[in-house]
Amino acid sequence: MTEQDKSVGLRARLVAAGVELLALEGVHALTLREIARQAGVSHGAPRRYFATHAELLAAIAGHGFGELANALGLDAPPPSSVSAAAARHRLDELARGYLAFAAEQPGMFELMFRHDVLEGSGAELRRTSLPLFEAVTRLVAAIRPSAGERDGDGERDGGRERDGGRDRDGGPDGEGAGDGPPPTVVAAALWANLHGLAQLRAWGSLRLATGGDSVEPVLRATLDAHLGRDAG
Repeated sequence: MTEQDKSVGLRARLVAAGVELLALEGVHALTLREIARQAGVSHGAPRRYFATHAELLAAIAGHGFGELANALGLDAPPPSSVSAAAARHRLDELARGYLAFAAEQPGMFELMFRHDVLEGSGAELRRTSLPLFEAVTRLVAAIRPSAGERDGDGERDGGRERDGGRDRDGGPDGEGAGDGPPPTVVAAALWANLHGLAQLRAWGSLRLATGGDSVEPVLRATLDAHLGRDAG
């Protein structure tokens, strides 16, 4: 085995040790000394392979993002087109998968979004979450495209095509099917709600607020609020 192979192997071993330690004890346990102990190496070994503590934590968080992408099926290429009904079904799956990951791996979920802890890692982990956001945005666009993105040669006013004071879809001003924020904004709001729901459940606040442990009623209300009521 070459020195390079040994280096790669030890890096992977340190990350794996961090992942295991995170699952057992949570984010607070991820000190360099504890990760080294879990990996069975000297406490100074991590410094030879990761310039900073944040860089090692970012590598552990990157592993989590990979697991999340795999769990949500984001590694498959997106379809070129999808019906509104199929998009709504897929978004339901993504939402439940996201909440399940948060519940099953609370330590990893916390670390992945602790940008204060990961600051200065150089890993740009914010970009690692983009595939999830882009997938949600595409699906939202299939369900409720914004007025500003509709085709047509009519005059646009504030993102709506106008015709004698009415939208082209026949509804009065402000009531057209294409009205509302663009898919990126809806996707961001939906993601924020899902993340908040995951956090409230983890902290025990959801039970305090709703009187129950099930996220289903709140999840359904969240999806309906952002996407419209599901006819199915």
